[in-house]
Amino acid sequence: MNILFIINDAPYGSEKAYNALRMAITLVKEHATTQVRLFLMADAVTCALPGQSTPQGYYSIERALQYVIKKGAQVKACGTCAKARGIQDVHLIPGVELSTMSQLTQWTVEADKVLTF
Repeated sequence: MNILFIINDAPYGSEKAYNALRMAITLVKEHATTQVRLFLMADAVTCALPGQSTPQGYYSIERALQYVIKKGAQVKACGTCAKARGIQDVHLIPGVELSTMSQLTQWTVEADKVLTF
């Protein structure tokens, strides 16, 4: 099975990115043969910024992304969205790559399920 997550919201302020990553974490833990892909769009491209500092006991989007990447998930961030936010030349969390709408389209065609947050 191939599951694509499309995340649109900023890492903090709402819990959409957090909930998407909670589900992705559970998938990579409990369904190791499932291919998990995440595409970060709009304000979600800021989820890929390294050095996030959250209060003690608060969830960390950076750690969640690092975990799913370590477990084999592919993560790409919209290059156009990153450019619009002035972060196209900033180093991202290792394993996250800037990408294109063509890549998202390809991943969508290949996916058995597409989930949007």
